[in-house]
Amino acid sequence: MKKEGNEERDQPCDRGGRTWEIFDAIKQFLAMRPESHEKEEKKMAEKKMTVEEVNEYMKQKCGFVPRMFQIINTVTPDPGRTFADFYASIFGDGALSKKVKELMFMAGGVGYCSPRCIIHVIPAINAGATTGEIFEAASVGMILAGFVPGGPGIPYAFEYALKCLDIEAKFRKGEKWEYLPAPKFDHGVF
Repeated sequence: MKKEGNEERDQPCDRGGRTWEIFDAIKQFLAMRPESHEKEEKKMAEKKMTVEEVNEYMKQKCGFVPRMFQIINTVTPDPGRTFADFYASIFGDGALSKKVKELMFMAGGVGYCSPRCIIHVIPAINAGATTGEIFEAASVGMILAGFVPGGPGIPYAFEYALKCLDIEAKFRKGEKWEYLPAPKFDHGVF
Protein backbone atom coordinates (compact mmCIF):
# COMPACT_ATOMS: atom_id res chain seq x y z
CA MET A 1 0.00 0.00 0.00
CA LYS A 2 1.58 3.24 -1.19
CA LYS A 3 1.12 6.51 0.63
CA GLU A 4 1.24 9.87 -1.06
CA GLY A 5 4.27 12.03 -0.38
CA ASN A 6 7.96 11.34 -0.23
CA GLU A 7 8.74 8.03 -1.95
CA GLU A 8 11.68 7.40 0.40
CA ARG A 9 9.17 7.05 3.19
CA ASP A 10 7.35 4.24 1.38
CA GLN A 11 10.11 1.69 1.93
CA PRO A 12 9.15 -1.71 3.38
CA CYS A 13 11.02 -1.01 6.67
CA ASP A 14 8.79 2.02 7.17
CA ARG A 15 6.19 0.06 9.16
CA GLY A 16 3.27 2.21 8.15
CA GLY A 17 4.99 5.58 8.28
CA ARG A 18 5.50 5.45 12.05
CA THR A 19 9.31 5.38 11.79
CA TRP A 20 9.35 8.58 9.77
CA GLU A 21 6.85 10.25 12.10
CA ILE A 22 9.15 9.56 15.03
CA PHE A 23 12.18 10.73 13.05
CA ASP A 24 10.39 13.96 12.09
CA ALA A 25 9.35 14.53 15.71
CA ILE A 26 12.96 14.13 16.85
CA LYS A 27 14.17 16.54 14.16
CA GLN A 28 11.55 19.09 15.21
CA PHE A 29 12.47 18.69 18.87
CA LEU A 30 16.15 19.24 18.20
CA ALA A 31 15.40 22.29 16.06
CA MET A 32 13.29 24.01 18.76
CA ARG A 33 14.82 27.21 20.05
CA PRO A 34 13.35 30.37 21.49
CA GLU A 35 13.54 33.09 18.83
CA SER A 36 15.24 35.51 21.22
CA HIS A 37 18.33 33.29 21.29
CA GLU A 38 18.66 32.81 17.53
CA LYS A 39 20.27 36.21 16.92
CA GLU A 40 22.63 35.75 19.87
CA GLU A 41 23.68 32.29 18.67
CA LYS A 42 24.20 33.49 15.10
CA LYS A 43 26.32 36.37 16.35
CA MET A 44 28.39 34.00 18.52
CA ALA A 45 28.89 31.60 15.61
CA GLU A 46 30.30 34.38 13.44
CA LYS A 47 32.75 35.55 16.12
CA LYS A 48 35.76 33.52 17.29
CA MET A 49 35.32 33.08 21.03
CA THR A 50 38.02 33.36 23.66
CA VAL A 51 38.52 30.68 26.31
CA GLU A 52 36.71 32.84 28.86
CA GLU A 53 33.81 33.50 26.48
CA VAL A 54 33.31 29.84 25.53
CA ASN A 55 33.52 28.75 29.17
CA GLU A 56 30.88 31.33 30.10
CA TYR A 57 28.76 30.24 27.11
CA MET A 58 28.99 26.64 28.28
CA LYS A 59 28.01 27.64 31.83
CA GLN A 60 24.94 29.40 30.44
CA LYS A 61 23.92 26.53 28.15
CA CYS A 62 25.04 23.51 30.21
CA GLY A 63 25.16 24.82 33.76
CA PHE A 64 28.82 23.80 34.08
CA VAL A 65 31.97 23.35 31.99
CA PRO A 66 32.79 19.63 31.65
CA ARG A 67 36.34 18.79 32.67
CA MET A 68 37.40 17.75 29.16
CA PHE A 69 36.20 21.09 27.76
CA GLN A 70 38.17 22.99 30.38
CA ILE A 71 41.19 21.67 28.44
CA ILE A 72 39.79 21.55 24.88
CA ASN A 73 38.56 25.16 25.11
CA THR A 74 42.13 26.35 25.71
CA VAL A 75 43.13 24.91 22.33
CA THR A 76 40.02 25.76 20.31
CA PRO A 77 36.65 27.08 21.47
CA ASP A 78 34.58 25.72 18.57
CA PRO A 79 33.95 22.22 19.99
CA GLY A 80 32.89 23.70 23.34
CA ARG A 81 30.40 26.04 21.69
CA THR A 82 29.04 23.23 19.49
CA PHE A 83 28.71 20.86 22.44
CA ALA A 84 26.94 23.53 24.51
CA ASP A 85 24.39 24.10 21.74
CA PHE A 86 23.81 20.34 21.41
CA TYR A 87 23.47 19.98 25.19
CA ALA A 88 20.95 22.82 25.39
CA SER A 89 18.88 21.24 22.60
CA ILE A 90 18.54 18.02 24.63
CA PHE A 91 18.43 19.27 28.20
CA GLY A 92 16.38 22.44 27.65
CA ASP A 93 12.81 22.72 28.88
CA GLY A 94 10.37 20.73 26.79
CA ALA A 95 7.76 18.13 27.70
CA LEU A 96 10.06 17.48 30.67
CA SER A 97 11.68 20.36 32.51
CA LYS A 98 15.44 20.91 32.44
CA LYS A 99 15.47 20.13 36.17
CA VAL A 100 13.81 16.74 35.66
CA LYS A 101 16.14 15.85 32.77
CA GLU A 102 19.24 16.74 34.82
CA LEU A 103 17.95 14.70 37.78
CA MET A 104 17.28 11.75 35.44
CA PHE A 105 20.82 11.92 34.09
CA MET A 106 22.27 12.21 37.59
CA ALA A 107 20.20 9.20 38.71
CA GLY A 108 21.57 7.21 35.77
CA GLY A 109 25.06 8.21 36.89
CA VAL A 110 24.34 6.85 40.35
CA GLY A 111 22.88 3.67 38.86
CA TYR A 112 25.94 3.03 36.72
CA CYS A 113 28.47 4.45 39.21
CA SER A 114 29.60 7.10 36.73
CA PRO A 115 31.29 10.12 38.31
CA ARG A 116 31.09 11.98 35.01
CA CYS A 117 27.31 11.67 35.07
CA ILE A 118 26.67 12.60 38.68
CA ILE A 119 28.08 16.04 37.85
CA HIS A 120 24.57 16.74 36.54
CA VAL A 121 23.61 17.47 40.12
CA ILE A 122 25.03 20.99 39.51
CA PRO A 123 22.80 21.96 36.56
CA ALA A 124 19.89 20.30 38.40
CA ILE A 125 20.49 22.67 41.32
CA ASN A 126 20.79 25.61 38.93
CA ALA A 127 17.46 24.56 37.41
CA GLY A 128 15.83 24.66 40.86
CA ALA A 129 16.25 21.15 42.27
CA THR A 130 15.83 20.93 46.03
CA THR A 131 17.86 18.75 48.37
CA GLY A 132 14.84 16.45 48.68
CA GLU A 133 14.52 16.06 44.91
CA ILE A 134 18.24 15.31 44.60
CA PHE A 135 18.00 12.75 47.40
CA GLU A 136 15.01 11.01 45.80
CA ALA A 137 16.56 10.97 42.31
CA ALA A 138 19.84 9.61 43.73
CA SER A 139 17.84 6.96 45.62
CA VAL A 140 16.11 5.86 42.41
CA GLY A 141 19.52 5.60 40.74
CA MET A 142 20.81 3.56 43.65
CA ILE A 143 17.95 1.06 43.28
CA LEU A 144 18.48 1.00 39.50
CA ALA A 145 22.03 -0.26 40.12
CA GLY A 146 20.61 -3.41 41.67
CA PHE A 147 18.16 -4.20 38.91
CA VAL A 148 19.88 -3.52 35.58
CA PRO A 149 21.58 -6.53 33.99
CA GLY A 150 25.24 -6.43 34.92
CA GLY A 151 24.64 -3.41 37.15
CA PRO A 152 27.14 -2.52 39.86
CA GLY A 153 24.77 -3.28 42.73
CA ILE A 154 23.04 -1.17 45.34
CA PRO A 155 25.92 -0.99 47.88
CA TYR A 156 28.28 0.45 45.26
CA ALA A 157 25.73 2.91 43.91
CA PHE A 158 25.01 4.03 47.48
CA GLU A 159 28.47 5.66 47.51
CA TYR A 160 27.59 7.62 44.37
CA ALA A 161 24.26 8.68 45.84
CA LEU A 162 26.14 10.02 48.87
CA LYS A 163 28.60 11.79 46.56
CA CYS A 164 25.70 13.58 44.83
CA LEU A 165 24.52 14.86 48.20
CA ASP A 166 28.09 15.84 49.15
CA ILE A 167 28.54 17.82 45.93
CA GLU A 168 25.12 19.42 46.40
CA ALA A 169 25.89 20.56 49.97
CA LYS A 170 29.30 21.98 49.03
CA PHE A 171 27.97 23.71 45.92
CA ARG A 172 25.16 25.39 47.86
CA LYS A 173 27.64 26.62 50.50
CA GLY A 174 29.97 27.96 47.80
CA GLU A 175 32.70 25.52 48.84
CA LYS A 176 35.09 23.79 46.46
CA TRP A 177 33.74 20.42 45.33
CA GLU A 178 35.04 17.67 43.09
CA TYR A 179 33.23 14.79 41.44
CA LEU A 180 36.32 12.91 40.38
CA PRO A 181 39.94 12.89 41.53
CA ALA A 182 42.35 14.57 39.12
CA PRO A 183 43.80 12.10 36.62
CA LYS A 184 47.37 10.93 37.20
CA PHE A 185 48.05 9.60 33.68
CA ASP A 186 50.11 6.77 35.15
CA HIS A 187 47.82 3.76 34.70
CA GLY A 188 48.74 2.87 38.27
CA VAL A 189 52.38 2.27 37.34
CA PHE A 190 54.23 5.23 38.92
